[in-house]
Amino acid sequence: MFVPFFSTRRRDTSELPPLARRKGGGASSGGKGSSSSSVGKSSSSSGKSSSSSSKDGTPIKSAPITVTGTSKSSSTYGGGGGKVVAVPKGQVFAGRMQGGGTRAQIYGTQTYGSGYPSNYGRGVSGRPFPFYFWPVVWGSGVGVGSSAAYMYGDEYGEPSNNSRPGGPMSMAAFQSNSTGTTFRLIADNTTVADLMPVLTTNCSSHLVAASSNTTTPFNASDAEPEQTVQYYRASSVALTLDGYNNTADFAAQNSTADTPLPTGIDTDLLNCLNATIGQAVPLIDGARATISAPSLSVVALVFLI
Repeated sequence: MFVPFFSTRRRDTSELPPLARRKGGGASSGGKGSSSSSVGKSSSSSGKSSSSSSKDGTPIKSAPITVTGTSKSSSTYGGGGGKVVAVPKGQVFAGRMQGGGTRAQIYGTQTYGSGYPSNYGRGVSGRPFPFYFWPVVWGSGVGVGSSAAYMYGDEYGEPSNNSRPGGPMSMAAFQSNSTGTTFRLIADNTTVADLMPVLTTNCSSHLVAASSNTTTPFNASDAEPEQTVQYYRASSVALTLDGYNNTADFAAQNSTADTPLPTGIDTDLLNCLNATIGQAVPLIDGARATISAPSLSVVALVFLI
């Protein structure tokens, strides 16, 4: 259970302390619009990443990403922000609002549909795109009950959908060198490829060296939504824990507390991954890239076991 500032996590939609985003998430940057709810053929592919460095030598990776027919640049440590605009006519999800999300707004909770600047409740259907990226998807969910239907659907296509900004969904594993705990980063291909080396470098003292050197296409058999310990960036990035089963995901909304994380996991690695994702996950810039947003640099992130 994720608890910044030693606060208590709640499964309702009331205000949480800064950086523990509201339970459902949402977007103050705009409403649902009048778009079609199915994925079209608009190309949103990603290009080749490039690297630069900040004044203190910290590497910043930038990548061109095509979003609703327009080329934009995403960068690790970027500040995000910029104007909130409508998806143009003729593009998939035309009429929905996109942009405006900043780094200080990227943290969600364990709930699918969190990590938005404002609150909507759980699920991602009809949502705007405050960070331009689409939410991760978990497949069809055949056989799940009605209370879990919000985690599954075809609105944003399959994980392999090339129209997804940043490319098809990918994943990377990070295994603890002390407990064998395995966490998995799940997002679009560009995000995983650009963020993986940052995580590997920053958390190297906690990692089995060879465990995080490659990205692979998303595989639903390796990561399931109930294994998620944290969502980020409007639920477009997820961090999962192998073996974890948050049964609250399958219960009626606000009816059940999150399942505590298992004992004996590597919480040092978890905190390192979580903090680094918060500081470095790629954002499409409306402002200059910074190495650490002031609101993130002093935060001690604590997970209850």
